[in-house]
Amino acid sequence: MVELVLDEKGRTQLLVGNADAWSVVAEAAIGRRTLRPYPESNSLIRHRVILLPGEPLEYGSEAELADVIKTYIHRYVSLSADFEEIAAAYVMLSWVYDAFNELPYLRIRGDYGSGKTRFLHIVGSICRTPIFSSGASTVSPIFYALDAFRGTLILDEADFRMSDERADLVKILNNGNARGFPVLRQEVTPQKEFSPRAFSVFGPKLVATRGIYADRALESRFLTELAGAGPLRADIPLNLPEAHADEAREMRSKLLLYRLRTLDRHRIDESLHDARIEPRLNQVMGPLLAVAPTEEARTAIREAARAMQSDIASDRGLDRAADLLGVIKALEATKSSGNIPLRIIAAEYSRLHLGDSDRPVSARTVGMMLRKDLLLRPRKSHGIYVLPDSERPRLLRLYDKYGVSGTSEDLSDVRVEPIAPSQSNATADDEPPRTIDF
Repeated sequence: MVELVLDEKGRTQLLVGNADAWSVVAEAAIGRRTLRPYPESNSLIRHRVILLPGEPLEYGSEAELADVIKTYIHRYVSLSADFEEIAAAYVMLSWVYDAFNELPYLRIRGDYGSGKTRFLHIVGSICRTPIFSSGASTVSPIFYALDAFRGTLILDEADFRMSDERADLVKILNNGNARGFPVLRQEVTPQKEFSPRAFSVFGPKLVATRGIYADRALESRFLTELAGAGPLRADIPLNLPEAHADEAREMRSKLLLYRLRTLDRHRIDESLHDARIEPRLNQVMGPLLAVAPTEEARTAIREAARAMQSDIASDRGLDRAADLLGVIKALEATKSSGNIPLRIIAAEYSRLHLGDSDRPVSARTVGMMLRKDLLLRPRKSHGIYVLPDSERPRLLRLYDKYGVSGTSEDLSDVRVEPIAPSQSNATADDEPPRTIDF
């Protein structure tokens, strides 16, 4: 390995070697190439936008290292016990992230004054090559810094209220959790020619926001802690002591040795996946579970993933889709034919999930929900619109994804009979779609 480090005199050097033997040199010959460190005069290093480790330091076992990280975080930040476990595991993941192909992101969410920036400062300062930025920063330097240093992006105030910054920063977040998806940007050569360039944005990211993202796929990549849920602990200093910087540098040096020792042996362990969460979440949580050194940490990660799956559904209105699936699952246990009429689904959804003062849901609205929210395909049969039995394989996957457990007792008084064409409104689904609030 070749790692960029900062010696005791504040000079950038290259560490070359492995866990058994290494040397710190001013330059390194690798094949036909000669590698030199970025100089300490580099503005990102000089202004501590990017933080580097010193020479590796011994840390003991991985469990002991995790305990040291948790103690350090607990001293300066107020987090739930489970999220302290998650944050410690995420710090360790940031030092070996390049052993994996997918990554989750870590986020703290809350109003101003709730400790979001302190969290980013403390946890970010011990991640691998942290790159401190904010949603107000110009985006182009972020692309260059990520591509050059391949570090951990620390992004404060990442709510993206301006359309231009939102477009560029969301590209980084959307492309940055999976290897092999660089962002293409156009550059102008000295000859005034346009030349496309690919910027690697893959890597761990710590983000602070006030709200949540409208993009469901992006939202599913975050493990989130709500800041300011309780009173500030009396033992947390309001101002960071001057010794904090040296403490963080020592932690980075220990974590550098952890990288040297463990990078080659980290692999995804599919036995750690949780059958109760959807495949996408298992995919991004796999690396975090693989580096978690204790069963307590793995339990905290799984519980956070389950809560995240539930929160995404609630925050994005997906709970109505889960309610609709519950009605369909219960109807499957009572129906006498293979297809379920949409008017029956609409009637039972209205009865179970809407109050007396709400307007009942129509068959057309149910059809729109099935197509848009669940990607199911209703069709017309004998003059009425139904959810066909051919959709059952996808329904089974959706039941697992949404954790639906509808029972026949929920709809014990329902009888689903074949409906003659004359009883139905065959044109109900042919009208132009419209948005209905219910």
